[in-house]
Amino acid sequence: MENTLKARIHSFESFGTVDGPGIRFVVFMQGCPLKCKYCHNRDTWDLCGGTQYSLEEVVSRIEKYKNYFMPSDGGVTISGGEPLLQLKFLLELFPKLKAQGIHLAIDTSGSFDLTNDLKKLIDMTDLFLLDIKCINDDICRDLTGVSNKKELTFAKYLSSIKKPMWIRQVLVPGITDKEKDLLKLKTFISSLRTVEKIEILPYHDMGRFKWEKLGLIYPLDGVPVASQEDVDRAKKILGI
Repeated sequence: MENTLKARIHSFESFGTVDGPGIRFVVFMQGCPLKCKYCHNRDTWDLCGGTQYSLEEVVSRIEKYKNYFMPSDGGVTISGGEPLLQLKFLLELFPKLKAQGIHLAIDTSGSFDLTNDLKKLIDMTDLFLLDIKCINDDICRDLTGVSNKKELTFAKYLSSIKKPMWIRQVLVPGITDKEKDLLKLKTFISSLRTVEKIEILPYHDMGRFKWEKLGLIYPLDGVPVASQEDVDRAKKILGI
């Protein structure tokens, strides 16, 4: 019997190279509870947007590209938006992919309560790309609309069960690049046992047109994009 569960998906990328190891098939889920001012995918926020796909349709799309991503030690990355909003769908999808030996990664903010269902999904996931928006909670709240407490708890849980993760932070000049905050982030990351990689993602405003297309004011108007010098400075502070 065909599974009637459907997911709202913004888009697919069949040849991703920056969302985990190897070549990745990336599924961008629709919907996000955060309101990041630097978001370059503003069109993914709407919980009722995107296109609905059945479980069978998503699995079929992925299987078509197995011969490309499997030999590269790649796999499938579920991104967004925020993929954990559609937890029930992923709980159905992941066993089907795991059965084929596919490496599974999730790109998430981690801003969720650690329910039993979420823990089941975490167990099935090979790698988390965890976006720590800002270690400074006041800045995080202003930048994203939510506290960082749940995402930090999420990171600690991944570490406690020895689940591999990559830590990511968008470097926004004048906002997330303060030395004291980066040093605090360094201390936090050093307390985690399973961080395989730390990525500093330079802020850019290439997603501005998506805000304007939706008739919205771009929140970081006037904020300069991050330069390579900015990134190098942050990496030096973080010791990476």
